[in-house]
Amino acid sequence: MTLLSGFKKDIIKVSGAEIVLRHGGSGPPLLLMHGNPFTHLSWNKVAPRLAEEFTVVCPDLRGYGDSSKPAGGDDHAAYSFRAMARDQVEVMQALGFEKFHAAGHDRGARVLHRMCLDHEDRVLRAAFVDMLPQHHLLNNVTLRWGTFSWHWFFMIQPFPLPETMIGADPEFYIRRKLSKTEQGTSFFDPEALAEYIRCIKNPETVHGMCEDYRATVGIDLAMDTEDFEAGRKVSCPTMLLWGAKGGVGRNHDAREIWSHYATNIVRATTVPSGHYVQEECPDETYAKLREFFMAT
Repeated sequence: MTLLSGFKKDIIKVSGAEIVLRHGGSGPPLLLMHGNPFTHLSWNKVAPRLAEEFTVVCPDLRGYGDSSKPAGGDDHAAYSFRAMARDQVEVMQALGFEKFHAAGHDRGARVLHRMCLDHEDRVLRAAFVDMLPQHHLLNNVTLRWGTFSWHWFFMIQPFPLPETMIGADPEFYIRRKLSKTEQGTSFFDPEALAEYIRCIKNPETVHGMCEDYRATVGIDLAMDTEDFEAGRKVSCPTMLLWGAKGGVGRNHDAREIWSHYATNIVRATTVPSGHYVQEECPDETYAKLREFFMAT
């Protein structure tokens, strides 16, 4: 593999999983978490540049990539964002970092949201990339959002329906899902795209992804509702970054929505991309992340 070739590969055993990751660079620790249906390679165009000034850690979330795929349980709790957040806090501890900066895209941003609530003393600064809190989305379902985010409602269906349908032609599924604009998949690095396809051809990965979504509408939503009603919000310095051409940018007022979930939004900004921010607009994304995490 040539991508992130300067990064060291590790496998770290945490409380409920084994997490595969790559890390490299020097300076303040910075955790980068990917979304669905990706692996740590979704940061391949940004991480090496950030590693010039930060110690960058890029894991595969549990259920994704080459990290382990534990049984979800009857309530899918093993794939809750609480479990995923705990994984990454323990990963950072194992690497010697008690406190760290963090950015998450898509599902990784949902892990980060839960991490900021459950482990608020750990996260120094948080960047949420093209994500709106699921508590808001699931309590304000619209036809426009439901049409754009159709896979949410498909993947939460009981086992084995979505697993069987995705597994029938996983490469077709992932290419179609990623082709949200006329660009198709052209902006993905070919090696990274090949890895995403390799991983989704593993039935255990498909199941892990579906369990992630099932947990979101069940145990995760219950946690979010409890926190929202209690007034618990993200308190660390926060940046919201989204693609101006994506679903968040076209259909929502991200800053207004996030104001109900975070108390210290210091930046809210866009790049001229769709949903896949760091792969479509890596230069702009790098610059905005660097500026935010370098600030004191």
